[in-house]
Amino acid sequence: MERFTQGFYGYAVAMLVCLAGVGVFLLVTPQSRTEHIPKVDYSIDVANMRHTAPYQTWSPEPVPAGWIPTSSRVTNEKGVVSWRLGFATAKRSHAMLAQSDEKPAAEFANRMANTGEVVGSVQVGGVTWEQRLRKDKDQRSLVRLLPDVTVVVTGTAQWDELSALAGSLKQQAKTAS
Repeated sequence: MERFTQGFYGYAVAMLVCLAGVGVFLLVTPQSRTEHIPKVDYSIDVANMRHTAPYQTWSPEPVPAGWIPTSSRVTNEKGVVSWRLGFATAKRSHAMLAQSDEKPAAEFANRMANTGEVVGSVQVGGVTWEQRLRKDKDQRSLVRLLPDVTVVVTGTAQWDELSALAGSLKQQAKTAS
């Protein structure tokens, strides 16, 4: 028995016992091979924005096919109302809708797009959006500066997916306070 507990043989036996234990653990642990993306319901945030925002809110109606809303956050800091709505796209990239009445509007747009450089423009549903690109972060953005709100559609998604989100946006009617 002593030869199995000392020297190289002891080391080899201990390693085999450990590897066997790991193997048994892997066999009995449930394994999930399916993708799980957490989904959020942002309808409460839409209702709150319609009620509290000093501007008419924009929200996707309907959400593009295969897209999953993953995050929604409304903030009201010092009278500035902002909403950020994140998505996993059908191609499993990231896209986000951000809107705010922050002034100056250009600063909000630059912060959300991570750049102030306009690389072009695109027509989506008869509306012109600025295109911005931050190559080092693989981030594309569509920006729309309106008189009372700045709307930014941004993320690692390709231009066609960002345009689909921008095209799905519908202005929501304000509700009485």
